[in-house]
Amino acid sequence: MKTRIAKLRQFLAAENLDAAYVAILDAGHTIMAPSVRYLTGFSGTDGSVFVTQKSSTFISDSRYTDQAHLQVKGSKVVISTKNAIQALEDLKEAQVRNLRVAVEAARLTIEQKKNLQAAMPNAILVDKIGMIEDMTLFKDAAEIEKIRAAVKVSDEAFMRILAIIKPGVREKDIAAELEYQMKMLGAEKESFDTIVASGYRAAMPHGAASSKKVQKGEFITFDFGAIVDGYVSDITRTVVLGKATARHKKIYDIVAKAQLAAIKKVRAGVSGKAVDAAARDIIVKAGYGKNFGHGTGHGIGLEVHGGPRVSRLSTQILEANMVVTIEPGIYISGWGGVRIEDDVVVRRGGCEVLNKAPKKLLEL
Repeated sequence: MKTRIAKLRQFLAAENLDAAYVAILDAGHTIMAPSVRYLTGFSGTDGSVFVTQKSSTFISDSRYTDQAHLQVKGSKVVISTKNAIQALEDLKEAQVRNLRVAVEAARLTIEQKKNLQAAMPNAILVDKIGMIEDMTLFKDAAEIEKIRAAVKVSDEAFMRILAIIKPGVREKDIAAELEYQMKMLGAEKESFDTIVASGYRAAMPHGAASSKKVQKGEFITFDFGAIVDGYVSDITRTVVLGKATARHKKIYDIVAKAQLAAIKKVRAGVSGKAVDAAARDIIVKAGYGKNFGHGTGHGIGLEVHGGPRVSRLSTQILEANMVVTIEPGIYISGWGGVRIEDDVVVRRGGCEVLNKAPKKLLEL
């Protein structure tokens, strides 16, 4: 954690800033602000960290006294009777006149920013979008191993639930079993709301599991992930319930070829846009360009959607030790769709595919 805080201090110095404030504010039980965990190791859902060139202070309340002292590394722990913003009123380092404080504008509401200014009336708040996210683009060996562990949990859970997929079973029941198996395999929780979309609902890229019953002759798309030690996985597999038709095989084959082409394109020095084009060109040439509307992938780490982007609009160059998803798809309204997704580590000469779950078309 000291190394990460040191990187943040380098950023502050380069930007002529005196301090940084990052927080989890009323985040419930989701990873709304991974910056705090990244900088301190704290996995709770309410807390903040105030970093200057000379000090780093983690602030939370009595609910997290023991957890904070066990988890927080590299920062002084302050347990306050006030909330994570108001506690700054009592922090000497935050009350310096004309202190230029960087804040993650994208993670604060207007009301929270107003309260933050009130707690530090002598400070000058400076919006810095991506302040921590840019640091998290590159994963160290320990972070990659945590993502690898999360991917393994997802892969194994997927293989375990295949046996329960029968005609008449509800999508939401399959999703519940999938999430249960991930937790049994060591996941803290799921990375995001599990998608199980069958038949015509498979044409919905974000078709969260519903009460619809799966039927023979339908595609079923599973998009899900596990959180292990704070780090996420994000996998998609599509199967056919029953015997695949020629149309099933055709659409699946196009997506499979597109995904493989994109994976082969991934390496340090290649743009996210070029990787997207490798997949998209195959789908367009097959006549289904209008049926592939989203990007080919995105970065993952402490959160499930981050940089770098792998899309038509991406301006980022992939670099070694970034971790991205590769997930092209084809969606045909009223009929169904296919998406195949793996998590890959960018390397200098190519990439490492972390997923091991089969990608051949499974007929269940």
